[in-house]
Amino acid sequence: MAYLLAESQSQHTSESMNALPRLTRSALPKFAAILVFSLAATTFFAQNPTPAATWSDQDGLRITQDVQKRLGRLTNFSVFDWITFGFHGKTLVVKGYASRPILKSDISNALKGIPGVDSVDNQVEVLPNSPNDDRIRAAVYNRIFTQPSLRKYNANQGTIRQATGPGPNVAMMAGGITNSPPIGFHAIHIIVKNGNVTLFGVVNNEGDKAIAGIQANSTPGTFSIDNDLVVQGAASQPKAK
Repeated sequence: MAYLLAESQSQHTSESMNALPRLTRSALPKFAAILVFSLAATTFFAQNPTPAATWSDQDGLRITQDVQKRLGRLTNFSVFDWITFGFHGKTLVVKGYASRPILKSDISNALKGIPGVDSVDNQVEVLPNSPNDDRIRAAVYNRIFTQPSLRKYNANQGTIRQATGPGPNVAMMAGGITNSPPIGFHAIHIIVKNGNVTLFGVVNNEGDKAIAGIQANSTPGTFSIDNDLVVQGAASQPKAK
């Protein structure tokens, strides 16, 4: 799975995050988990006014942590997927991208029965099943994670082959990299839709963000690149309109 999920450091997902740790390899999983499942919710709230608070601070924190833990157990969540969540009243709203349909159904199943949550609105978009997109995923992955300055953001420290292990990979041969995504933690996620690439995640500095964007943009066959990586220290600042 892509993240080892940590508990939130904020009182609400709609509040600004606390001071962020430096992204050493040991800190990366915890920090990125907070970013994905807390910061993204902050952006969601800013763009979508919600009803008045319906939970106490204690209940809100409990529910947020419960959601984080359940999402953290998703074994089908990979470097080619992206998940965020927020609340609208007592409805849990989940957004993002799934490279495989099974992830969307796994999300719905994982979030059933959370005490205090009235319903789950699963708005995760299932990405097209495209051999060309699969080729781009593998190529962008290799270009980004073989860069010396970016290897630290990848638990596998290298190429697709290092990430999928030795020997023949039946799933990959049958259906491409989407069916057998790289294992382990990744701080940079690669979303590909009809040849268009978006980078999500968190990096240490603007230089690393720029390098990741350049590498993605130089991948043959890509139509467009959106670099939505967040730089540590700027994580609590909303994007300019």
